Amino acid sequence: MVRKMPVERLTDDDVREILTKQHRIALVGASPKPERDANRVMRYLLEKGYEVYPVNPHYEEVLGRKCYPSVLDIPDEVEIVDLFLRPEFTMDYVEQAIKKGAKVVWFQFNTYNREAFKRAKEAGLVAVAHRCIKQEHERLMD
Repeated sequence: MVRKMPVERLTDDDVREILTKQHRIALVGASPKPERDANRVMRYLLEKGYEVYPVNPHYEEVLGRKCYPSVLDIPDEVEIVDLFLRPEFTMDYVEQAIKKGAKVVWFQFNTYNREAFKRAKEAGLVAVAHRCIKQEHERLMD
């Protein structure tokens, strides 16, 4: 089980623990466009053996995977909700992460929303911000 950690105090060991123990990721803002960061990150995570569920109501499939309109539509357990969307849209997905029973909400670069981050922490989720899950994996796990 991942400990509750404030973003200011996440150590490399904390992030390594998340990446080692959590393998089911809802990637919100998934895109079939190869030039998009969300696409590159999803492809990387799949290559590294993570189970990635693309979430985007605008697509039916991303990288050969069924794309879900919301986190709550994913039929399986979700451990990390990885956010690739503008900050003003993150609160809804934090609420979905809470309802889904996720353990971690990961705010990619340029997605941080103070209220959504605070809500995730208050609900007992680990909240990661101002970091890229792919870059952290490359740095700490490869």
